[in-house]
Amino acid sequence: MSILTVAEPETLSVQYLSAEDISTAASLIYQAYHDDPVLQNVLGFQQDNPSKYETKLRALVREELASFWQEKQPLIGLYSESRLKAIACVFDSASELQAERYWHWRLKLMLSAGYLQTNQLIEKERTIREALSSKGHYLFLAFIAVDPHFQGQGLGRYLLRGLDYLVESSNQASGLAVFVTRSEQREFFSSEGFEVFKALSFNQVEGDLMFKAAN
Repeated sequence: MSILTVAEPETLSVQYLSAEDISTAASLIYQAYHDDPVLQNVLGFQQDNPSKYETKLRALVREELASFWQEKQPLIGLYSESRLKAIACVFDSASELQAERYWHWRLKLMLSAGYLQTNQLIEKERTIREALSSKGHYLFLAFIAVDPHFQGQGLGRYLLRGLDYLVESSNQASGLAVFVTRSEQREFFSSEGFEVFKALSFNQVEGDLMFKAAN
């Protein structure tokens, strides 16, 4: 189902991800978050031996996407002529998508990423949820990624416009939240109407929880 469509300069549509594009989405997220400071810290990135970190990151992305898909949380793709160019993974705060409640997700991730790392990721999610408790019912942008071949073309902004429609159509959602760790991310989301809501720190990696209120 299409959420948002525009015909110029090319036909772009924001729609729910199709099952056959899950693997492509996983690849885009992996590339976009390979250098994420929090994930590198939690999953134990080592400059002289990155392969272990990369294996854990692939496992994390795979299990996260599987969890979103199984729990029917919004996986939103930006398509051009049936080709997936960008992906956004969103969860509804009113949903049951909480890592500590899904033992199968937790077990699979522990086996691939490690016990300590899994618990740290769960703690990160819990901290973010607690920080946003005053927002009531909201949507949270867990991942957003653009195909590296098409970066710099404004596709991320167009995808966010689609998420605006998603927030508006959600049942009384107060807005959309996201956690960022880099200045360029903060500037990007600020330019799209997000405001810094609260500073958070995970394993000595500092970042900002940002929020865009619904219209």
